[in-house]
Amino acid sequence: MTLERRFTPRFDATLWDRELAKTREDIAIGRWQGLPELLHSTGHDWDRRTHRIRLLAQSTAGTTIAEEWHTARPGDPDALVLRADTEVLRCFNLAVAAGDPGAVGQDRLDMALRTCLRAADAHPHDPMPLVSLLTIARLYPGGHHQFNHWWKELKSRHRDNREAHNQALRHLSARWHGSHGTMYDFARDTVAGTPPGSPLAALLQVARLEEYRYRLEREGDMALFLSRHWSNDVALADTRRTWDLWLLNWDGIYRAQDIADFNHLLHATCAGGLNREAAYIFKLLAGQATLVPWSYFGDPATVIAKWHRTVMRST
Repeated sequence: MTLERRFTPRFDATLWDRELAKTREDIAIGRWQGLPELLHSTGHDWDRRTHRIRLLAQSTAGTTIAEEWHTARPGDPDALVLRADTEVLRCFNLAVAAGDPGAVGQDRLDMALRTCLRAADAHPHDPMPLVSLLTIARLYPGGHHQFNHWWKELKSRHRDNREAHNQALRHLSARWHGSHGTMYDFARDTVAGTPPGSPLAALLQVARLEEYRYRLEREGDMALFLSRHWSNDVALADTRRTWDLWLLNWDGIYRAQDIADFNHLLHATCAGGLNREAAYIFKLLAGQATLVPWSYFGDPATVIAKWHRTVMRST
């Protein structure tokens, strides 16, 4: 009981990005004036820029802030990039609310897509408009025919972009326009070409979670072999591969979304019975948690605390 009381996971949608959190608070009260400085200060840290714009777009999707900033500063490419991703997330919000990806009309999709293309032209080195395009491509029946072209363009702008790889993986999943096999092939090919120390190694665990969710939704928790989904030989080999490639070569510098990827790897080590590795990541994170992947197994805080107790008692 002592261990359980001492361990309290903490959640922060911005992944402890204080400047981003402050700007999102400004958006909530109708202010856009902090947006230019935040994105300017991000510079060419493309992973952080992608992370920030995607979370800003989540905040602006239910407001007119993106339009107000773009109207006030029509020549600012950052304003157009945010407006484009805002339109993309509005389309997804409509699809989620209707429970049907086909609920978003073709005109609405095309309008969002055109805004993304304009943003890509206005900011020719920025990968974010391509991330927006790779995201909106999923909502087109069968996937947009330009997906591969946009993927190549993304790679030319920022080949290791974390969010872009996650969007491509979803596109290739059985839930959308591919299969479990295509998704895993993409993840393994990516990891095979990933340099030591790169968080892209965690794409293997993201893929495994997607398959788990898909099968659980369609087959129920008694699905064949689902109980060993995280502890079978292939799953354990993938978890160890991520550990060896990323953690053993990690430079100790936190990138924008490392905490999210550490949580994916932490869950895989816990569920796979790799308690020594799990204990190390628990200490590394010091309570910093993300809703995903834990929310797919119950109340996130409860699930994490249970695993923490189990792991610490065994090490």
